Amino acid sequence: MISTRGRYAIRVMIDLAEHETNSYIPLKDIAERQEISKKYLEIIVKDMVAGGLLTGASGKGGGYKLNRKPEEYSVGEILELMEGSMSSVACLADKNIECPRKSSCQTLPMWEEYNKMVHDFFYGKKLSDLIDKKD
Repeated sequence: MISTRGRYAIRVMIDLAEHETNSYIPLKDIAERQEISKKYLEIIVKDMVAGGLLTGASGKGGGYKLNRKPEEYSVGEILELMEGSMSSVACLADKNIECPRKSSCQTLPMWEEYNKMVHDFFYGKKLSDLIDKKD
């Protein structure tokens, strides 16, 4: 299940993309538009800046902006930054885990196929696909 951290991070990214003016957008504006607690968003955007998705500036005229164009972000990279591994089972989530049943596990191919579908779906969706196209 994708947590509020992941879902809110996507909403922040959409908001920034839709309101992009080449200047920083105050977090309070994003919080108001998205109806999300500013305090909670502060925690989320801190991780997004550290992960290289956003740039932040403090002080007058400060706020946040995207580091790249919306079409250069995949939903998968946003979710993985916020959620960690999206693998369905522990033995696939951590490459360092060597499962003693790997060679005889009858369910492993199913989990690998499922993980590939999830990965391909989220990495195939771009932030630009989610933006409200206003004509």
